[in-house]
Amino acid sequence: MQRSEAAVIRMRQDFSSIEWLYGDETICHSNYSPDVPFSTLVIEWLNALSRALMQDAESKFYPDVVTFAFFCRKAHVTKLKEQYDSKTVRMGRGLVFHIAPSNVPVNFAYSLVVGLLAGNMNVVRVSQKSFPQVELIVKHLHRIKDFNEVSNRIAIVRYPHDSNANEMLSELCAVRVIWGGDGTIDTVRQNKLPTRATDVCFADRYSIAAINADEMVKEHAMVAVAERFYNDTYLFDQNACSAPHLIVWTGTAENVDKSRQRFWNAVHDVAEKKYAFQDVMAVDKLTATYRQAVAMPLHVNHCQDNLLRRVSVEHLPTDLDVYRCAGGYFTEYCAKELDEIAPIVTSKYQTLAYYGYTKERLQKFVFENRLKGLDRIVPLGETTTFSLTWDGMDLIERLSRIIDIQ
Repeated sequence: MQRSEAAVIRMRQDFSSIEWLYGDETICHSNYSPDVPFSTLVIEWLNALSRALMQDAESKFYPDVVTFAFFCRKAHVTKLKEQYDSKTVRMGRGLVFHIAPSNVPVNFAYSLVVGLLAGNMNVVRVSQKSFPQVELIVKHLHRIKDFNEVSNRIAIVRYPHDSNANEMLSELCAVRVIWGGDGTIDTVRQNKLPTRATDVCFADRYSIAAINADEMVKEHAMVAVAERFYNDTYLFDQNACSAPHLIVWTGTAENVDKSRQRFWNAVHDVAEKKYAFQDVMAVDKLTATYRQAVAMPLHVNHCQDNLLRRVSVEHLPTDLDVYRCAGGYFTEYCAKELDEIAPIVTSKYQTLAYYGYTKERLQKFVFENRLKGLDRIVPLGETTTFSLTWDGMDLIERLSRIIDIQ
C-alpha cells in the first residue's frame, strides 16, 4: 500500500535540534481532530491559566503578563465568543505553526491562545532570547492539571536559526502564523507548505499618535496620560509595530505649545522612573537624528537628556516610516486638521493612537480619505491591547474553516 505524503514526511523528520519547553514531538504525529472555536474546555483552561498567573507574586513585575492573564479570564473570553455567529458551523483547521517575534515577549502566548480558541493544535516557536515573561508563563502551563485534552494541543519550542525545524513544521501544518519583520517572513516562506495550507503574516508596520491639543490643554491628570503613552512606547522599547513613532498635534498654536510642554515633561518624568536606559541608545538616537536630517528639514526639540529625543518636521514625506528609532525617539508634526496626514498613510501604517477626538470624527477621517492603511484606531494607552482582530484580519476566521451546510 502506498504511504501518504504526511506519513513519509513524519518518517524522515529529525527533531533533535528542537528544545521542547512545553509538550513534545508527539504533537507532530497526532491524528488530532479539530475542535469547535471557543470550546468550553479551552475557555476553562484559559481561566485556570489566568488565575494561576494572577496569583503568582512574580507576575506583578511584568505588566504585560498581568495584561495577558486578564485577557484570558473566562468572563472576557466568553464576551469575545459572543462576537461570532453561533449559527455558523465552524471548526479548527488542524495544526497551526506559530513563529513568534523576538521584540514582544508575551506575543507568543496571545498567538497560542488564538490558535486554541479557533479549535487547533499549536506548535509555537519562541525567540532564542531569554525573557522572564516567557519562562513565567511556561512554568504555569506545566502546573495546570486535569486539562490533558487541551494540554495535548500545545507545544512551545525553541531552536537555532540554522535548524531545519522551520521546514519540518511547515510541512506538517494547516496554517503557518508568522510574526516578525519582512525579512523573517521572506525567509520562512522559502519553506513549502502543504497544498491546502495557508500563511497568516504580520509584517513590519508603522504606527502614529494624534493628539488634539484643544482638548489636552484641559487635562488635569497629565501624569496618567503620560503613563498610558509610556505603555504604548517605552514598555517594549518602542519596538512593537503598534508603538507610535510619529506624533501629530492639532489645535490652535497656543494650545499646541502649552500641551506639548506639559505632555512631554510628564512623559520624561514617567520614563525617568520606569525606563532602564542603556548608553547605546543615546548613540542610536543621535545616529537616527543625523540620518533623518539628511533626508528632510527638521528641528531638534530641546530635551533634558537622552531619555527622550523629539524632532519636528514641517512637511510629511511619504517615506517617513523608514526614519525611526527605538527607546524614545519621536517625530512631531503640527497639523491644522487630521486629514493632512492622509497622503502618507500607506499599507505600512498599522495603528493610530488618539487623544481628544470623537469616534465620529475618526470614522469620518477614515472614510473621507479612503485610507490605504491604519487597521487599528485606539485611545492613547491601548496600542498594545491584544484583539482577535489584528492587522485588519479576524484571526478566528483565518485559523478556522466554515462548513457550509445547505
